[in-house]
Amino acid sequence: MDKQENPLSSAPIEGKTFGPVIEVPRLERGALKLVDIATSTMANIAPAMSFYFSFALIAAVAGVGSPLTIVMAIVAIALLGNTLGEFSRSIPSTGSFITFIGKTFGPVMAVTTTIVVSIGYIIAMSSVIDISGGWTQIIIQKYFGFNIPWQLLTLVFVVIVFFLLVRGVHLSTQWAGYFFLLEMIVLVLVSVVALVANAGHLSLAPFNPANISGGLAGFGLGFPVAVYMFIGWENSAALAEETDDPRRNVPKAIYASILLMGLSYLLFAYSTIVAFNYNVNALSQAQVPFITAAEKISGVLALFAYIAGFTSTMSAMIAGSNSQARLIFNAAREGLLPSALAKLDPRRHTPWASFLVFFGIGLAIVYIFGWTVEPVTFFGEIATLGTILVAVTYLVSNIALPVYYRRHHPDQFSWLRHLILPILGVLAIG
Repeated sequence: MDKQENPLSSAPIEGKTFGPVIEVPRLERGALKLVDIATSTMANIAPAMSFYFSFALIAAVAGVGSPLTIVMAIVAIALLGNTLGEFSRSIPSTGSFITFIGKTFGPVMAVTTTIVVSIGYIIAMSSVIDISGGWTQIIIQKYFGFNIPWQLLTLVFVVIVFFLLVRGVHLSTQWAGYFFLLEMIVLVLVSVVALVANAGHLSLAPFNPANISGGLAGFGLGFPVAVYMFIGWENSAALAEETDDPRRNVPKAIYASILLMGLSYLLFAYSTIVAFNYNVNALSQAQVPFITAAEKISGVLALFAYIAGFTSTMSAMIAGSNSQARLIFNAAREGLLPSALAKLDPRRHTPWASFLVFFGIGLAIVYIFGWTVEPVTFFGEIATLGTILVAVTYLVSNIALPVYYRRHHPDQFSWLRHLILPILGVLAIG
């Protein structure tokens, strides 16, 4: 028997399916390189959107030492990254968590994971769908003085992104990369300018554990929010079928994305605290502290920061949907969901049916439950709900890794990578 499984099999769960396995055209092999999937992963994390709506809460509970919660979040996400990376080295699959957990624990767990992770991702993406229109409405009102209903803007953006995704994985990933690049340039620029403008009172106080408000209690309250900022780190795993040399490139993309985003968040957090002169009370009362920090320096920088928020929501919608809808496609291809969801565009080999369902349900959630709710408020509520379901999947995948390697590849089993680190991952998010 080969040391590694067939990475792109349409029936990876011990040859068992839960409905007819249909023959469909494959996704476009080799369309993506390492830089494509790494960029897609970081675009899915959406640092501007995540940091804008999270850091005030982290600072409110953890105080000046709040960057240390981000340090520990980096460690926790890296532990989860080890699990996904090790699975992807053995059986890289568009099914991602569904394939990995199903291969380990069998058909029932495969179906359960399909339901839980699909619902979780759709709910989480509905928060992005919501804020795409809501944030744009805020920008238009602030800088142009008139109002366009966010519900209309949201629909327009969803339609645009849907057709972009159907046009091809390489094209849509490129656009996610363009939005992400603009976002990062602005975030880094504002952070550096803030540090230069406040050079007279730079210190290492934010990295002193004694400055965490409330000690372990404050840390415990801030840590889950810091972990939330990394949601999307798993994006590249579901792009395996379209990635060149996925066994090597998917793990590399995971680790590189976690490291780069972690260091970026530390820069943003430190510069924001410095810009507020270490006054966490004022910082936590600002709706978006990073933008307030930019406004303290320059109105132009503030405008750029608002635009970065928009590009962040767009990159997250493109990259997140590209990856997450493919889990639905793969589950349908394997017979776990209705076969109609496995339909591909015959020319571009993109899963248009799963995109349609993914966006349709996400938009319905926004309109049914969030129509009369302030978009920023609804964003926080619905994103939290979706994240809980996704976090459960993270937890189960960590439990699955040692079982998988002991059962299928005992000769490759590593006590560190396949047992100790997954256990630490369970403890980190449990």
